[in-house]
Amino acid sequence: MKNGRNKGKAGEREFAGFLREQGFGARRGQQFAGSAESPDVVCDGLPWVHIEVKRVERLNLADACAQAEGDCGGKRWIVAHRRNHGPWMVTLRAEVFCELAREFGTGGLPKGPA
Repeated sequence: MKNGRNKGKAGEREFAGFLREQGFGARRGQQFAGSAESPDVVCDGLPWVHIEVKRVERLNLADACAQAEGDCGGKRWIVAHRRNHGPWMVTLRAEVFCELAREFGTGGLPKGPA
């Protein structure tokens, strides 16, 4: 289990680094007992979101989302995840996606790769 725990810590540091590369101040969270005060990654530029990180080859996404929802303390949550050699992906509730889409509308966002 120690290898899995170390891989988890490395994934958290890696995602925090990804966020920093994107211009967000981020760091690995303080791991207490799984609560809103202890997300996997803390991002001061995104204080409204609880970030759960999973760095595994075979992710049970439903379980990861349930964990994030249970730990988020009422905040919106995301699950950031990736496999070896794959890109970071983010999963969130469809309602939150729609809130963000309404906020940004159709203008101003660059087209990205599919």
